[in-house]
Amino acid sequence: MDGPKVVFTIPIFGGLDITETVVIGWFVILIVLLVSLYLTSGLRKIPNTKHQILAEMLVGFVNNTVKKAMGERFMYFAPYIAALLLYSLLGSLVSLLGLRSVTADLNTTVAMALVTFVLITYFKIKTNGMWGYIKSFGSPIVLLAPLNIISEIATPLSMSFRMFGNIAGGSIITSLLYMALGAASKALHLSFTFGSFRLDAVQLFTPAVLSIYFDLFTGCIQAYIFAMLTMVNVSMAADKS
Repeated sequence: MDGPKVVFTIPIFGGLDITETVVIGWFVILIVLLVSLYLTSGLRKIPNTKHQILAEMLVGFVNNTVKKAMGERFMYFAPYIAALLLYSLLGSLVSLLGLRSVTADLNTTVAMALVTFVLITYFKIKTNGMWGYIKSFGSPIVLLAPLNIISEIATPLSMSFRMFGNIAGGSIITSLLYMALGAASKALHLSFTFGSFRLDAVQLFTPAVLSIYFDLFTGCIQAYIFAMLTMVNVSMAADKS
């Protein structure tokens, strides 16, 4: 699978390339905004519309998840976790529309993981102080400092590569399958051409079934895992003394 294509170039800093990841990412943000505005329009104390009921179900799910994973004192994290879930989920599921998954770009998952890493570091320093944070790398003995530093760096790397590997791997497998089924269609003389359009009969249905797993199921699971790892790591950093 090729990397994200350059959509256009902004003539600043010697030419700033804007890839399809950035364009599709902003498209996902726009969709999240529009859905949020729709679900929160005309709210009443007693819900009597389907969109308000759905909105309250989603908010309740996020609040319960944050409460169980982080505790009552971290409930202010709920909006961030909701945004993280929606962006990573829709960023993966745009492949169902024929677009390239935003999370299939390592730049995206690394950026998301770095935000989590900054939060983890912030709460460690807030809990133990700067000197306590520095000393923690020499715990239980100074000789383990290099391993502790590697362990600290490994957290954002593992989070970013986990999501990227699963989403990008699914896209690669789907692409290879399409190529193989296209070749099989030609070999069985089941490839038909109508002007500029070509229909490979063997490609029908099978990729769509696998797409349910690689795009829908994997996208949902990876978004949930990423959000859970964020909550667990941040809460552990805040509680660690």
